Amino acid sequence: MSIHDERISSPWKSYYGPNYGYVQEQYELYLQDPNLVDPSVRELFVRWGEPPSDILIDESTDSSNSKAVARASLISNNIQIDNNLLQKVVAAHQLMLNIRRYGHLGADINPLDLSPKADTKLLEPKTFGLTKQDLEAIPASLIWNNAPSNITNGWEAILRLREIYARSAAYEFTHIHDEQEREWLFKQAESGSFPAPLSAREKEALLERLLQVEMFENFIHKTFVGQKRFSIEGLDMLVPVLDEIVRTVAHDGAQNILVGMAHRGRLNVLTHVLGKPYEKIFAEFHHSPNKALESAKNLNYGWTGDVKYHLGADRAVHEGETVRANITLANNPSHLEFVNSVVEGYTRAAQEDRTMPGYPKQDQHAAVTICVHGDAAFIGEGIVAETLNFNGLDGYRNGGTLHIIANNRLGFTTNSQDSRSTHYASDLAKGFDLPIVHVNADDPEACLAAVRLACEYRLRFNKGFVIDLIGYRRYGHNEMDDPEGTQPVMYKLIRNHPTVSTIYANELVENNTMTKEQVEGLRNKTAEVLQQAYASMKAKEGKKEKREKIEGVIVPEDVKTSVPLEQLREINLEMLNRPEGFTEYTKLQRILQRRAVSLNDGEKVDWAHAEALAFATILADGTPIRMTGQDSERGTFSHRHIVLNDNRTGQKFSPLHYIPQAKASFAIHNSPLSETAVLGFEYGYNVFAPETFVIWEAQYGDFANVAQVIFDQFISAGRAKWSQKSGITILLPHGYEGQGPEHSSARLERFLQLSADNNWTVANLTSAAQYFHLLRKQAKMLGSDNVRPLVLMAPKSLIRNPRVASHGTEFSEGSFKPVLPQFSLTETKAQRERVKRLVFGTGKVMVDLEEAMSSAAPSEYDWLRLARIEQLYPFPQAEVERIVKLFPGVEEIIWVQEEPKNMGSWWYMQSKLLAVAPKNVSVGYIGRQERASTASGHQEVHVREQQEIITTTLNGQPFESNIVRG
Repeated sequence: MSIHDERISSPWKSYYGPNYGYVQEQYELYLQDPNLVDPSVRELFVRWGEPPSDILIDESTDSSNSKAVARASLISNNIQIDNNLLQKVVAAHQLMLNIRRYGHLGADINPLDLSPKADTKLLEPKTFGLTKQDLEAIPASLIWNNAPSNITNGWEAILRLREIYARSAAYEFTHIHDEQEREWLFKQAESGSFPAPLSAREKEALLERLLQVEMFENFIHKTFVGQKRFSIEGLDMLVPVLDEIVRTVAHDGAQNILVGMAHRGRLNVLTHVLGKPYEKIFAEFHHSPNKALESAKNLNYGWTGDVKYHLGADRAVHEGETVRANITLANNPSHLEFVNSVVEGYTRAAQEDRTMPGYPKQDQHAAVTICVHGDAAFIGEGIVAETLNFNGLDGYRNGGTLHIIANNRLGFTTNSQDSRSTHYASDLAKGFDLPIVHVNADDPEACLAAVRLACEYRLRFNKGFVIDLIGYRRYGHNEMDDPEGTQPVMYKLIRNHPTVSTIYANELVENNTMTKEQVEGLRNKTAEVLQQAYASMKAKEGKKEKREKIEGVIVPEDVKTSVPLEQLREINLEMLNRPEGFTEYTKLQRILQRRAVSLNDGEKVDWAHAEALAFATILADGTPIRMTGQDSERGTFSHRHIVLNDNRTGQKFSPLHYIPQAKASFAIHNSPLSETAVLGFEYGYNVFAPETFVIWEAQYGDFANVAQVIFDQFISAGRAKWSQKSGITILLPHGYEGQGPEHSSARLERFLQLSADNNWTVANLTSAAQYFHLLRKQAKMLGSDNVRPLVLMAPKSLIRNPRVASHGTEFSEGSFKPVLPQFSLTETKAQRERVKRLVFGTGKVMVDLEEAMSSAAPSEYDWLRLARIEQLYPFPQAEVERIVKLFPGVEEIIWVQEEPKNMGSWWYMQSKLLAVAPKNVSVGYIGRQERASTASGHQEVHVREQQEIITTTLNGQPFESNIVRG
């Protein structure tokens, strides 16, 4: 065996890191006295000799093997080993690591210099027993692998590293887990590209942009005195930072750039980044631009608008005659960070090709998300952590979000020490493995360098990045606020602090990049543009602007949703096919194989099977589907099983990816344990890709209350506020089965309270065929002007109730019915005249009533008729009126429900039923009494109450006195 072969096969190649350090230390003991080491180790040294010194060492490892690292480095550099020198190299190496890790503590990143000075002793050579002479004796390459050629010794290396890591841009990279990413980041930070290398023309353009930002705010401040605008001043660099991101990611191939931000600085971003004309913004300050629309008549159509600093915009970024990219600023309410999840959904939708069967094909470079956060909100709002968690999840990742913390060191009027427990506002991001750069907003070129690093990192590693842009807030929370009562020290400094345009202009003049005259010329030019825009707005003041009439949402009722039975049977058989070698869970196989005959005469299709058929036929129509939720692949109640898992390998398979009839993609993902961010994401996905059938399913309907902001501010009101259309479908399992307060009610009353202007459909179904047709109807409406969200109270125990299953002909011949009578429409006149009580209700309780009546003779209940309201909103008034008119002798109309009286549908339904009730016919309620909690936590109490509701409904004795129509 040759020496080379022997080296390759030697045992030393299996030692690295701390283990290698241990072997080195054992060898030193062996040289002193072979008897000091274990015989087995001694035998290795006798046979194989000294461990080699050229094993790869990770510089960022802990110091436990630093001595071995230093010894190996000295040997490889042909430096004579001296124990004292060895100790000095170890100390110098640790100092270098500390500068990388803690250098940000001594950085110049706060424009006002208000923060207490951090303890930086860990960055000092003397802390490690090092002198200048000690460091000068050590070659730079021993302690710094990225040392440039003009840095020759350790002293020069430490000085240069201190300069790099403690200037107006500070880095936090050591928490990054991936070694390749971490080393790349260190290399970039140490490469000399900070501040950004800008040409003279680029510097002039940067100053001009800063002047535009500042003078726009000043113009509004002086012209529209006392009006709120939530100015950007103190963080003026946010606009050039966004400009640079747009330019860079568009150059790298992004066709869509999706931006989410709150109201701070929004008007400046709208005009300068999105291109909203000055004239239009001035008009919004000068008078209500929507006055003509906001008449009582037009308000009845449901469009109410929103304040100017909540509105979004779109802009095409051109290069020559070509549209390079589209930039979109999402509409956002005052709920700060909640828009983050929405724009993440926008981006995923923009990245995916949904035109082929299977999962959509994703191009993570086709679209980029930018989220602008407030410093107090970033750490304070839980939605931020939920959204950051999307970073590595298959169903939600989008190649990395560029996060900018617009850090003015205040939350409303709250100081940082009162709003967070962390050192930095950005510390939350460390837990999600995101690199962080803190940068002084008064150093424009450092800010742009941070952007270039962030964009390059995202492009290279498909991960997000955080830029903590640290500035201040020149005015109070809004321009009508006096901040000196709460921050007197800060605002005393701010009053005397020069703006960033002044700082940068002085720097350019001092460096002979520009002259004072050139700077003044830029100021005059910007002032003239602003004045001309204002004059143009004033000139149009008296002219009437032609506006389009805003129509209401009209929901077509003649949508064809039936599918020929033969086609359903073909699709059904295809969904039972499995890949060769696929091992299905035996119990599940038996359940699913029963579906083979469910469309035959005399058989029935259950709820989950109806859903699968609906999905398959929707895909066959060419409509892509995306569905997410906790446990959505199998279904919360182990009923769906639209994704199967190989019982041996765990490999996933979905029949909907392989049926030959499919003409579009089908995506289904188990979501993280989140409601708010996930629902926001799905809403955003659907808004951006309106042709896609997007479904979010709550594990239990009760959990939807965690996402109340998304329902209140986006789904129910997005069209009214922003003319933003959505066809998202929400499945909320609902029903009283004795499972306690948190697993019973989807809070139906809240959705009905939010119902107006045909803003959505709220339904509670009791038939598999009804579910099939409503899903298909919703899919047919996607992309149309009349599309709207669907909120469905989904069943739990009813999923397997045979009374809910439907015959095949109900799918091939039927359609969705807003009201289902539980009686024959062919009854004789005499039969109808005997009816005294007409009961309306919705959902599971109506099935319970049907079951209770099933054992009695028909004549026993000839005085009673029941009808199920399947669609609660919009209220199907015409259908209900037709049913009421069938029974001329009716004396009372009863609404029955299993929810407490102050919940459920009663308070919504009461006025509707009073409106359709004939004169002298009373309208009453049967159900649980008013409660603070949704349901009892005791099974025996639930059963007793439920039975009382059934008994009272069927024996003619109401719970309470009837409410008589006047």
